[in-house]
Amino acid sequence: MAPDRIPPARRPPTPRSRKPRAPEPRAGVPRARARTGPRTSALPPLATPLAPAPPARRWLRALALVVVTLVGAWLGLLVVGTVKVPVGPMDTRMALTPSTTGGTRVDVSPLGALSLDSHRAPVRLDVDVDRLDPVRAQALVAHPERLSGLQDEVARDVRHGAVELGVRSCVAVVTGAAALGLVVYRRPRPALLASGLALALLAASGGTAWATWNPKSVLEPRFSGLLSSAPAVVGDARSIVTEFDVYSQELARLVTNVTKLYDVTSTLPAYQPDPSTVRVLHVSDIHLNPAAWTIVASLVKQYDIDVIIDSGDTMDHGSAAENGFLDPVADLGAPYVWVRGNHDSATTQKYLGDTKRFKNVRVLDEGRVVTVAGLRIAGTGDPQYTPDRTAERGGKAAERAAGIKLAYEIRQRQEPVDIAVAHDPNAARETDGAVPLALAGHLHHREQEILPGGTRLRIEGSTGGSGLRAVEGEHPDPVQTSVLYLDKDTHRVQAWDEITLGGLGLSSAEVSRHIAEENQPGASPGPADSDPTTP
Repeated sequence: MAPDRIPPARRPPTPRSRKPRAPEPRAGVPRARARTGPRTSALPPLATPLAPAPPARRWLRALALVVVTLVGAWLGLLVVGTVKVPVGPMDTRMALTPSTTGGTRVDVSPLGALSLDSHRAPVRLDVDVDRLDPVRAQALVAHPERLSGLQDEVARDVRHGAVELGVRSCVAVVTGAAALGLVVYRRPRPALLASGLALALLAASGGTAWATWNPKSVLEPRFSGLLSSAPAVVGDARSIVTEFDVYSQELARLVTNVTKLYDVTSTLPAYQPDPSTVRVLHVSDIHLNPAAWTIVASLVKQYDIDVIIDSGDTMDHGSAAENGFLDPVADLGAPYVWVRGNHDSATTQKYLGDTKRFKNVRVLDEGRVVTVAGLRIAGTGDPQYTPDRTAERGGKAAERAAGIKLAYEIRQRQEPVDIAVAHDPNAARETDGAVPLALAGHLHHREQEILPGGTRLRIEGSTGGSGLRAVEGEHPDPVQTSVLYLDKDTHRVQAWDEITLGGLGLSSAEVSRHIAEENQPGASPGPADSDPTTP
């Protein structure tokens, strides 16, 4: 072998065929495994936080923000949303509170509360009369000439208080919503959104209240509290119709009346009815409740009632053993006109029709007409006696037949009849067009409607609180009766007071004043003004 030849095994590789060798790992460092799949990043993907939230989650967040806004605004109103305003000689507090019906509530302690349907909005105006300032009240007593300007002063005070209340309420709802937003979200942006939303909701509520403002709401107030003081605060029907034309003046007069009540707390002023009205007390469905006679006697004295009209169901079973329950009727202090109900028997009617025992009672049946307190009243007894299970019932057809007969007898009269009385409303409706006013009961709750022929139908609730039936349900039925004010000359209804007392075991009273549509200020002649007796 030649000495200058190198063996092939030791020949160095050419550069073209040489491959780079991986560096040898250092001691203690493991060699990386070969990757067999595609190369991926070890960091988590960034697409998830940037993706938009699902619609359901966005709705939940929006709903949560609305809840936080409402709760915060409500808390703000409770904490700083009340203003103290002197109104005439009285110190009052005004506040806005959340409500589903709106309206205005005037709390006149200790007399009770006066509720007005002044507006429809999710907020209610609460006015609390704290006290009568003795210095300002004494100044009025010492200088009676100041009473002439008291109404204007009260109107200015109320207007000033309303403006201050509006500003304070805006601050209260914005502050409350923002504070609760910071507590819940701990970020300024949701808190600002909550405060803006609260301000928008308050503005919307104010706009709704302005759009639905009813300046005549004081014509039909609801008074709860001392029953004896309610008529004095409300006033009589004619004075309301003729004097209460502007809301500010109406509110001022109410405050003035309350001032007079405070000035004579030892002897509250008596109710002075308009002398040109005839007062009718409508009772019905006493159902053997002995407490009814005490209530009726009290109302007769308090309202100076001219005549009581009972539309039946005075008894429960109509048995002779129950006749003694009727004895207090003789001492009620007013004429008593009565028609038979479906729980009153012929025995009941005969007992009550005894003129020797009951000199003040007039029993009406089959279209009989009597004249009491200048009113011509016709009535008929219920044709069905339901406690007698052996007798076949005629249903609505029998009631309508009785009503048709009653209407026929009324139309045969030469002189027009003012009031028709029947126990069942189905019978009373048949007198439509024959009388201006029809009275009924039977349903144990109040209803009223103007029938197509122009007759006003009034259905009274249970003056006995449904009798023993009141304990059958969870809540006892209320005791209901009404005082109707009729013009002495036209014998038309001018106004009426709906009186509601708490049922068995309850001690509450509410008087609600209503004015007939045709007697309200600015009313235009309508169907109710026409004479239903005119063909």
